[in-house]
Amino acid sequence: MESFHDKTYLLELAHKWKSGKLSPEELAVFDSWYNESVDDLLELPEGYAESPLVIRDRMLDVLLSRVHEIQQPKKTYKLWIFISAAAVAIILAIGIGVLFHNHQTVSQGTDNYANDIAPGKNGATLTLSNGKKIYITDAATGKLAEQSGVNIHKTADGQIIYEIKAGTNQTLEYNTLQTANGQQTEIVLPDHSRVFLNAASSLKYPSSFATLKERRVELVGEAYFEVSKDKLHPFIVNTRQQEVKVLGTHFNINSYLDANVKTTLLEGAVSVKVPSGEEGILLPGQQSNFDGKKIRINEVETSYEIAWKNGYFLFNNENLEDIMQTLSRWYNITVKYDDPELKSELFFGKISKYENVSKILKMLERTDLIKFKVEGNIVTISRKK
Repeated sequence: MESFHDKTYLLELAHKWKSGKLSPEELAVFDSWYNESVDDLLELPEGYAESPLVIRDRMLDVLLSRVHEIQQPKKTYKLWIFISAAAVAIILAIGIGVLFHNHQTVSQGTDNYANDIAPGKNGATLTLSNGKKIYITDAATGKLAEQSGVNIHKTADGQIIYEIKAGTNQTLEYNTLQTANGQQTEIVLPDHSRVFLNAASSLKYPSSFATLKERRVELVGEAYFEVSKDKLHPFIVNTRQQEVKVLGTHFNINSYLDANVKTTLLEGAVSVKVPSGEEGILLPGQQSNFDGKKIRINEVETSYEIAWKNGYFLFNNENLEDIMQTLSRWYNITVKYDDPELKSELFFGKISKYENVSKILKMLERTDLIKFKVEGNIVTISRKK
């Protein structure tokens, strides 16, 4: 890793940050340097900017000035820029936070939190073909079960691994791995494909692919797939409304029941087929969006689609209703609105998914638009007056 004192490298990172071309590794370096360098608050006058692009330019100027004044590491501070803008938006960042809202005044939030709610964690329930349930969270590390020549193990970090025993015959048996609200898990299938399962999701799959011509699994909810290459045995993911077929690639499928089915490709190529027979081919950086009638294929920023796997909430001009739906799955909360019109307010932002829910809600409150009340696992949203 480059040193924080390498000015040329930091200048390069700053310019790449502005253009949105930082790799995950570079972003980590950039955030760390920024957190250790910033020690004051940047304020912009009302009406200074009409769009986030102008803010990026202004922030870049400040960041570049820091490069020439690199100091020794110190206590972490967070940068907040408050401006008036046409849309209500928020960036929730670990090292850089930017809030856009309709008012120049800034509220520090209200103390309407009777209790706090911890983030979700690794965990799942594995249901074997014979109906036996294994609660992964409570199970000890090591061998969980044996099925027709297949050993099922749990690693120290909670990952589920299937291993085929040499010299044994495998029969066709199906298992189901399911996460509840507030849970996520990771599994290595018998073909060595890796699947990351998001909260409130389930994956049904055979305990062995050895006797099958294709590797077919069924998904409800959201999962990220890293599929092992096998040209003779295509990997197929069935959801409630589509079929995704690949040979070996990396992709994300979001198929929650309350939203359109979205398939996002990071590597390789996949075909997406829906019940009507319509089919689309995705290339890296593309996403299919199926609303139950028609497939639409668009270019997307893939980092937003897999942020959940990488430990973040990352929102890009998303409405409050969708944001709170995401939070409800991870924090196992029930959301209520005093003013239904708030559901359509737009935000964008980034924050670690391992923060308590109060931190996220209080940051949203700083837009001076909404306020939250937490009682038990019920979160009520109302408009600030």
